[in-house]
Amino acid sequence: MIPPSSLTPHPSPLEVIRAVQWSPDGDAVRIIDQRALPARFEERDLRTLDEVCDAIATLAVRGAPAIGVAGALGLVASLVPHAGTPLVEFARQAGASAARIVGTRPTAVNLGWAVGRTLTALRAAASAGVSDSTALLAAMRTEATSILDDDRERCRRIGAHGLSLLPDGANVLTHCNAGALATAGIGTALAPIYLAAEAGRRVHVWVDETRPLLQGSRLTAWELQRAGIDVTVITDSMAATLMRTGHIDLCLVGADRIAANGDVANKIGTYGIAVAARHHGIPFYVVAPWSTFDTATPSGAQIVVEQRDPAEVVCGFGVATAPAGVRVHNPAFDVTPAALVTAIVSDRGIHYPPFDFEAVRDESASSPTRFPGLEGAAS
Repeated sequence: MIPPSSLTPHPSPLEVIRAVQWSPDGDAVRIIDQRALPARFEERDLRTLDEVCDAIATLAVRGAPAIGVAGALGLVASLVPHAGTPLVEFARQAGASAARIVGTRPTAVNLGWAVGRTLTALRAAASAGVSDSTALLAAMRTEATSILDDDRERCRRIGAHGLSLLPDGANVLTHCNAGALATAGIGTALAPIYLAAEAGRRVHVWVDETRPLLQGSRLTAWELQRAGIDVTVITDSMAATLMRTGHIDLCLVGADRIAANGDVANKIGTYGIAVAARHHGIPFYVVAPWSTFDTATPSGAQIVVEQRDPAEVVCGFGVATAPAGVRVHNPAFDVTPAALVTAIVSDRGIHYPPFDFEAVRDESASSPTRFPGLEGAAS
């Protein structure tokens, strides 16, 4: 049942959020510091390697596509002080910096993919005879900017493909944040919702708060409310009951890595939603750009799941919620088997099981590999 406030069509166009972009001077990465939301809207400029790595590791910038873009732009920004140094020294610094950035978040494939593409641009220019490090940095900047622009375009294409899944009056459940804050564009899982609103369709979104860092209630609810879309926040444990009582029509979630067989790594708690959706006969859709597909990883069993600080669970936001010294298990992600996925929506279309991503792979369009260009990056 959609609340009465949703019966009026949403305004259009939707105001754009720029979660990650170049700073006005072009020498820094400008991000929305998502740690401050929803209480404060703050932007930060990242110029040094330490600032870039800290922002990614502490979730000041987060979401698989967004950290990929931030990593690519951040690599370039961190190398600005090294422009003009000898070629060998510049290349060594670039490789070491790339490896450090990628190491900050091991599960999301977009980070290694985007940083690797940027490093490949350096190597391609050097192989073509460019020996001036300033020119090499310019080639890297061009590639990083292309990754930024590509992500914005991919988000719109994702939204267009996913729009067919959203009838007028749909009640959608989402988990974590896969919106504009998680990308350089209008989002992944939220992109179809934004385009539906632009088209005047009524959509109501149920938002899991997403423990332990509350990316759903802090971020997704903030950006949906800001866009004028009807949203209701629930605790994670309420989702299954809402499914049983008929309040959910479909689930839209993002992804941090999609294996070759369709297994999906996403924010912890996604697997439970998929199980509950299957039990209640509710479609469970994964929405992600092609850069999140990791065809070099056979299945979810090979995906490395990041373990995060226990304090996020027992002392989240500075308030103790468990006794001191208790053991904590805090994986950032879980893996949902492909068998529970109704379909995967990407910028290349809607993929139904049995999943065969090779059928839509386009080698000319920067198809994803594990970490292109990062082989021996620190050497």
